[in-house]
Amino acid sequence: MFRIVFNAPEIPGNSGNAIRLAAITGAELHLVKPLGFNFEDANLRRAGLDYHDLANVTVHENLDAAFDALGEGRVYAFTSEGTTVYSDISYETSDILLFGRESVGLSAEDKQHPRVTDLVRLPMLPGRRSMNLANTASVVAFEAWRQHGFAGA
Repeated sequence: MFRIVFNAPEIPGNSGNAIRLAAITGAELHLVKPLGFNFEDANLRRAGLDYHDLANVTVHENLDAAFDALGEGRVYAFTSEGTTVYSDISYETSDILLFGRESVGLSAEDKQHPRVTDLVRLPMLPGRRSMNLANTASVVAFEAWRQHGFAGA
């Protein structure tokens, strides 16, 4: 199933919601350090509810370590600067969906990483900076899953 990567997430509630997303869809969630929270954080636990044991979550020391562990697969980096719209992609189950930190998104270095296949965006009304991290990951994960007939549901 799809692999969701949060690079240096800062807000525990977003990662907690992503844990729930991974449990519900069967996607893998990969969190890349530094994390802005620990797994004892009440907000992380509250957002993930009782889904922690149902989700496949891995923490990596850095982005290169995450890519090494993930192996092959196209890497779609989500950014407001993307030229490809998320719904124009024919997703493969081996795809890696890369998201940046809540405050600043992906760094220029991350967007230019040799593993990145394409920079992808979600359409927004003009003058809006960004969408919530967990919400963005949910929109993309459900589109990818929908394209595969909601496999396993």
